[in-house]
Amino acid sequence: MPRFLHTADWQIGRQFATFDPEHAVILAEARTTAVERLAALATEHQVQAVLVAGDVFDTQTVSDRVIRRLFQAMAGFAGPWLMIPGNHDAALTESVWTRAQRLGAVPPNAHLLLAPEVRVFADLGFAVLPAPLTQRHTHGDLTEWFDLAPTPDGLLRIGLGHGSVQGILAEDIDSANPIAPDRPERARLDYLALGDWHGAKAISPRLWYSGTPEPDRFRNNDAGLALLVNIDAPGAEPVVQPLPVAQFTWHSVTAQLSVPTDVDAVVAQLAAFGRTDVVDLHLQGHTDWPGHQRLQAAIGQADAQTRHLQADLGELRMLPTDDDMAALQADGYLGEVLAELRQTLAQPASADDARLAEDALALLATHLAD
Repeated sequence: MPRFLHTADWQIGRQFATFDPEHAVILAEARTTAVERLAALATEHQVQAVLVAGDVFDTQTVSDRVIRRLFQAMAGFAGPWLMIPGNHDAALTESVWTRAQRLGAVPPNAHLLLAPEVRVFADLGFAVLPAPLTQRHTHGDLTEWFDLAPTPDGLLRIGLGHGSVQGILAEDIDSANPIAPDRPERARLDYLALGDWHGAKAISPRLWYSGTPEPDRFRNNDAGLALLVNIDAPGAEPVVQPLPVAQFTWHSVTAQLSVPTDVDAVVAQLAAFGRTDVVDLHLQGHTDWPGHQRLQAAIGQADAQTRHLQADLGELRMLPTDDDMAALQADGYLGEVLAELRQTLAQPASADDARLAEDALALLATHLAD
């Protein structure tokens, strides 16, 4: 039974510029180690080839070292790696691909499919039809030539493409690099392996996105996988099995707070995260002073125990109770400031004044509690 490992969107060399530098380096390195895991999976499952559907590199300007390390990471699988350029690493006249060839970094089993032409692997039972991007954006379907392309009888017809399947996005979005959703039927493909969508997604039984093997966005879209594709014979429907690859799990957490049990739930959720979690936290609503203190402590602890935590509390209001206000004691100038803040909260001139008073009170309360 012919078997393939379908992957895409490695984005090697990606920089996480908005992250803490310590975390950014580790997350960037994880993209290369994900390729090592892909090689191990390909060997374990004895696939005929690894299908890499574009965006191997994040930019054309990655360093020579990054290029060499990427191809070294593929050494764990001795079979063919079939690789097409995507929109991030298009096959320009001078590109990251031509540089990799000049460096002598490309091993013999890595087949760079830089032109739209059939490649036949008769001994392995298939022919591949690639649709490499030769520029970042095109508004024509580069897989259209598949329809009339002949391949030897008895071999599987495997397509490789990178772009947006028409009909997935909203109708008013003019997406670049379009791909017809019925291309497998038109071109008599046994399977069309796609890249560009960063989560695993089935468009039809013969048309799949594999997603990126290492997540890089705060979206719940089944990222972090590769697809094991089994096809019994030409014309047989593929059997596709998602395989976990990712080292890190990315979470987007949004919570609306209004009662103490809401704070309890957020604190418990933060406590459950560990060293392989990347967390984006948004808190909304309101809490009292003890709840605010608990949240700040839980966020500090989670920041230390996760790979990365970013917290947005801009829409969370700290509304002290009468008991909270009575517990805050201060003399002299601080006492005068505290009294003024209490008055502003009791009778705010505007919503902005109320919010400024809340923020100032939170800072002052933190100072008084120390």
